[in-house]
Amino acid sequence: MVAQTEPKNPNELYDEVRPVYEEGYDSSTNTVVRLVSKRASDKAYRTRGIEDLGARNNWKGWLYLAPVLILVAVFLIYPLINTIFIAFTENYQYASGKFDGLTFKNFTYILGLTTKDNGARETYFVKYAIPNTFLIVIVTVPVATLLALLISVALNSIKWFQKVLQTIFFLPYVTNAIAVGMVFSVIFDQTGVINYLFHTDITWIYGANQYTAMIPLCLYIVWSSIPFKILIFLSGLQGIDKQYYQAAQIDSAPKWKVLWKITVPLLSPQILYILITSFIGAWKEYTAVVGLFNGPGTYGKGGDPNMETIVYYIYENLNQNTSAAAAAAVFLFIIILAFTGLQFLASKKRVHY
Repeated sequence: MVAQTEPKNPNELYDEVRPVYEEGYDSSTNTVVRLVSKRASDKAYRTRGIEDLGARNNWKGWLYLAPVLILVAVFLIYPLINTIFIAFTENYQYASGKFDGLTFKNFTYILGLTTKDNGARETYFVKYAIPNTFLIVIVTVPVATLLALLISVALNSIKWFQKVLQTIFFLPYVTNAIAVGMVFSVIFDQTGVINYLFHTDITWIYGANQYTAMIPLCLYIVWSSIPFKILIFLSGLQGIDKQYYQAAQIDSAPKWKVLWKITVPLLSPQILYILITSFIGAWKEYTAVVGLFNGPGTYGKGGDPNMETIVYYIYENLNQNTSAAAAAAVFLFIIILAFTGLQFLASKKRVHY
């Protein structure tokens, strides 16, 4: 009977057979030895006796990236830093760049917590801009994403006439937004198509209250944002391995279960991208308000801006009250950053690559 011995620790066995190398240039084999294990010393590696071509050519990579880095710095980084700075200035003059000092009052002013020097209090930002923008986000993003997914699945299953249908669904994306808004305003006019078809007399656009006017506005945003989402979903669907659907067909799985258990998980990277870009776009909604209402209100120039969004508030106050506009822009930046961060955190458990 042979006695069995306990196996050695794998780490000890590895230490016994591991060869010992020294950092530096090995002239016998004409190689450079670099130790990258966790037990290596913390000293920076220096090449001895041989030229490091990779390090020497690093400047070429920076040279290729220079045009993009310059554009990003000029049109993204500098405006962002400058806007944050202006948000903390008092009485900033847009034309001359002069200001009276630094303050936190711009943020409390747009939120209606403090007043200006003349005693005026801002109410439109909290009363209209924030609720309208938030309502647009929570309504249009889920509805447009779900509709785009269903349409994409239907288009992907149609072999004949598919290219023509894709072109038809993509037309709103290349159509002028202001022109489309004018068409929608005619359709939802009090004497327009909607009231004629349903035999109603509802005021949808001009003269409508805040929440009634939200219905055509959200429909317009959903209709105009679906084409891009369909394009992304179709590209993802065409990359899914057909074996998954063949296996589901053999098991006689219902179509809704195939959609929920196969299509949605495998499209999760595209869904994450669509949700992030859609949330950002919805928070920055501006064109739809101009195209549909020709301004922030439904009661003309003398009425309250009951359809105002955050971005419209920024543009409206950019010249006359630049500090408040910059504070609103920073406020919007923080909201978008927080929503995007939450989506990335949720994607760690739901997105499958």
